[in-house]
Amino acid sequence: MVNFSEIKTRPIYVYLMALTFAQSAAFIGWNALYTNFAVEMAHLTGRDNGIVQSVRELPGLLSIGVVVLLLLFRENTLCSISVVVCGLGVMITGWFPTLWGQVLWTLVLSFGFHYFESINQSLSLQFFSIQEAPIVISRLRAVTALGGLVMGAVIVLLAGRLDYRVLFGLAGSVALFVGLWSIFRRPDASGLPTQRRGVVVKKKYWLFYVLTALSGARRQIFNVFAIFLLVERFRFSLFQMSLLLLANNLINWLLNPYIGLAINAVGEKKLLTIKYVSVLVLCLAYTVCDSAPLAAALYVIDQISFCFTVSIRTYFQKVADPKDIAPSMAMGVTVNHIVAVTVPFFGGILWMRDWRIPFEMGACFAVVSLVMTQFIKISPPVDESDDRPK
Repeated sequence: MVNFSEIKTRPIYVYLMALTFAQSAAFIGWNALYTNFAVEMAHLTGRDNGIVQSVRELPGLLSIGVVVLLLLFRENTLCSISVVVCGLGVMITGWFPTLWGQVLWTLVLSFGFHYFESINQSLSLQFFSIQEAPIVISRLRAVTALGGLVMGAVIVLLAGRLDYRVLFGLAGSVALFVGLWSIFRRPDASGLPTQRRGVVVKKKYWLFYVLTALSGARRQIFNVFAIFLLVERFRFSLFQMSLLLLANNLINWLLNPYIGLAINAVGEKKLLTIKYVSVLVLCLAYTVCDSAPLAAALYVIDQISFCFTVSIRTYFQKVADPKDIAPSMAMGVTVNHIVAVTVPFFGGILWMRDWRIPFEMGACFAVVSLVMTQFIKISPPVDESDDRPK
């Protein structure tokens, strides 16, 4: 039985919660502002947007660099620095309304975002047991939604009243200040298995790599083209997009805490099967979507499906050697972006021919993911809670 009251008192839990909230507020603030800023101020085309979004995923492809940086920094220190870098990138974005200005500062904030994601995943799997991790990670996902909810509310209130530069500055400053605060925190890492140095690639993790890569490809269909559909095709304003983002994060804030309970109750295989069947239906629905309300509804439902993605990470924890977690999380983020880097670029080109094609690609990714999910096999879990640092 998981004692969540005890988990909440651990320094690592407070540390991860604070950084997750701040990083989410900054990045989701950028995400809420970027598309309208790109169309209204920078006058980017669908092809230009594809270039920026591909560049945004490049640091994810290079996340294996975390393994090298961990030779120089403690894992939690690098985690804090990553949040600071993300915040700085977001703060400066609004000052450069050009294609190459967006490419540069998107690259900076993305390095911070992706390196934080890699280390955050590693720490959450190292510090918490097999039974605790689904609960904690789903709570972190809920705090991610809360960060987006708060920043989304700020943007809704201030959109049209303040310049884009000020709005980007407000979003980025949250990550900057919390990241600086967290650098001086030292979560107790005694009792953790010593992590292997260098790159770790093992044949027994092949399914984790495949599911992670497919997840990255499918995610781009939502992050890039579903949002662009709303703004370019259905002319959603910044205010409307902010309201939609607000609704998404409210739903995810309320729903995510139950995902961990569901993982412990029915397992990763069933949840991922439900997820990919839903994604297939949603992608096909996008291809015939001809109304703004339907597109908005699909966007919200699509976002909910992301809650189940945490199952890939908890599946890995159950099959992995504990010493492989840190390097494998960095490898996982890299694998996730091998496909993700190319999808926005080629999808943007295909969009210019027919906007439905990227969503048809998403349906294909969903089918392959559904098939791969059926290969998941997990031995009965062993309670490791007493072996983890308190």
